[in-house]
Amino acid sequence: MSRPSYTCGPQDKPLLAMTIGEAFDRTVARFAEREALVVRHQNLRYSWAQLAEQVDRCARALLAIGMQPGERLGIWAPNRAEWCIAQFASAKVGVILVNVNPAYRLSELEYALKQSGCRWLICADAFKTSDYHTMLAELLPELATNRPGELHSAALPELRGVISLGGQPAPGMLGWTALLARGEAVSSEQLQACSAALQFDEPINIQYTSGTTGFPKGATLSHYNILNNGYMVGESMGLTETDRLVIPVPLYHCFGMVMGNLGCLTHGATMIYPGAAFEPLATLHAVAEERATALYGVPTMFIAMLDQPERTELDLTSLRTGIMAGSICPIEVMKRVIAEMHMSEVQIAYGMTETSPVSTQTGPDDDLERRVTSVGRTQPQLESKIVDEQGRIVPRGQIGELCTRGYSVMLGYWNNPEATAQAIDRARWMHTGDLAVMDDEGYVKIVGRNKDMIIRGGENIYPREIEEFLYAHPCVADVQVIGIPCSKYGEEIVAWVKCHPGHPCDEAQLRDYCAGKIAHFKVPRHFKFVDEFPMTISGKVQKFRMREISSAELCEEGASA
Repeated sequence: MSRPSYTCGPQDKPLLAMTIGEAFDRTVARFAEREALVVRHQNLRYSWAQLAEQVDRCARALLAIGMQPGERLGIWAPNRAEWCIAQFASAKVGVILVNVNPAYRLSELEYALKQSGCRWLICADAFKTSDYHTMLAELLPELATNRPGELHSAALPELRGVISLGGQPAPGMLGWTALLARGEAVSSEQLQACSAALQFDEPINIQYTSGTTGFPKGATLSHYNILNNGYMVGESMGLTETDRLVIPVPLYHCFGMVMGNLGCLTHGATMIYPGAAFEPLATLHAVAEERATALYGVPTMFIAMLDQPERTELDLTSLRTGIMAGSICPIEVMKRVIAEMHMSEVQIAYGMTETSPVSTQTGPDDDLERRVTSVGRTQPQLESKIVDEQGRIVPRGQIGELCTRGYSVMLGYWNNPEATAQAIDRARWMHTGDLAVMDDEGYVKIVGRNKDMIIRGGENIYPREIEEFLYAHPCVADVQVIGIPCSKYGEEIVAWVKCHPGHPCDEAQLRDYCAGKIAHFKVPRHFKFVDEFPMTISGKVQKFRMREISSAELCEEGASA
C-alpha cells in the first residue's frame, strides 16, 4: 500500500521563543562590531552596534509621536536603510508594520491604509514613475493645512500623519530626521519597559496579497511566525556571522524582509542592498565588491544577471549559496548559476506570504535534478500534506492540494474572519491553493494552481483583481484574465475582452485606462478581443482552453519567446 502524502520536517532545531526585538538585541550583543547593513545606493554602512543606535532612536521616536503597541505603521518605499531601521524599530515597540508595495497607485494605497487602520505612514518622496508626495496630496488634501501628527482626513479617518524619507518633506509631513529628533523625549528605560511587555505570539506585520475577490487581503504575521522562518531559512543555507548576503529582492515582500533581513539578523550575517530596486549590473557589482557569499533572487533576476556582458569581468568567486524562489527555475538557468556564478549550494524555496513565507526548501546537497524539478522537502518544525477535493490525504505520487501546518501559518487575514476561515481549516492547516505531488522521499513538486494565480517575475497576481478593474471600463462587457508561459518573467498576463455592442475599444485605450491606476506589473501584456469565450456546456469559462489558444497564437507571432 502506498504511503500517504504527509511529511513532518526535522524536529532537532528548536524554535526561537522570543520577539524580534529580543533577537535583535541578542545579535547586537554578540556581534557589535561586525558589519550589519550595507546600503550601496545611499553610501551607508552600519555595524550591528551602529544599527542598534539608529533602531533604538527610531523606536523611541515612534513612542514619542504617540504610537502604541498593536497600532499600525504603513511603509511605502523601495529598498533603503530606513526600511530596515523601521522594521526593527517597530518590532521593538510592538507596532505592526504594514508593507505597502512601492508600485501601488492611489486606489490600492487607500485600500491598504484604510483596511489596516494605519495611524502613520512612512513614504519615500518618489520612486521610478511614482511621485508619492503628489499622490498623497491628491488623496489627503487636508495634509497641507494640518500640523504633522494632527491629520484629520475624510478618506483615511484613522491616519494621523505622514513621515517623508525625502530631503524636502511636503507641507504637513514630518521628515525622517525630525522624527528621530523627537525620540530624545523618550528615555531608553521607557523603550526597554515597552519592549519587555511584548509577547512573541503578538502580530507584528501585515502584508497585502492580491485577492481572488478583487480586494487584497492582509496576511497578519507574528514575531514568532517571521523570526523563526527567517531563522530556519538561514539554517538551511548554513549562514553564520561571516556571511554577506546581497538582497536585491523587495523588502515589502517576505523574500526581502523575512528571508533576507531576519535570516541575517538571526545569524549575525551582513545585509547588503545593491539598489532601491533590482538592477542586474548593480547587483553583480555588489556581489563582487562586497565579497558576498550569498545572493537572493527570482529566476528572472538570475537570467538578467547571467545576460549581462560585464558579468565575466567581475569576480564572483566569493559566492557559495543563495535562494531562488518565486517561480519554477528552468534547468539551464540553474546549471549556469552554479557554474558561472559559483553558487554551488544555491537552494530553491517555496511558500506564500500566509506561511511567513517558506514551507519547503531544497538542501545544499540536493542534486541538480531535485533543485529544478521540486521545491524541496518540508522545513524543520513544519508539516505538509497533499489532499483531494474532500480534504483526504492522497497517496504519494498523486496530485492534490498542498497544505501546510505549524509555526509559520499566519494569525489570519486582518479584520477578515471569513477569508481566514476559507484559508485555514479547524485543524490549523493552511490551504495553499497550489496543486502538488509528493514523491517517496518527501520531495514536493508544484504542478499547477487551482486558484488561477499568475506569478510574473516573482509577483503574485490574481486574475480576478485585474478583471474587476477592467470591468469598470465603459466599453468592456466581460473580461477574463489568464497567464501564459514567458521565458523572461515566468508568466505574462493576457486579457480576453468582450466589448459592449456598438462600443468597440482597442488595446491602446485599455492600456491608457490602466496607466497610473493599477500597479504596472498587473497591466496585461496582451489583449485579445473576442465575441465569445470558450465555455463548457454548463456555461463555465474554460480558462485552460484560453491559455492553450493564447500560447499558440503568441508563440506563432514570437511574442512570448
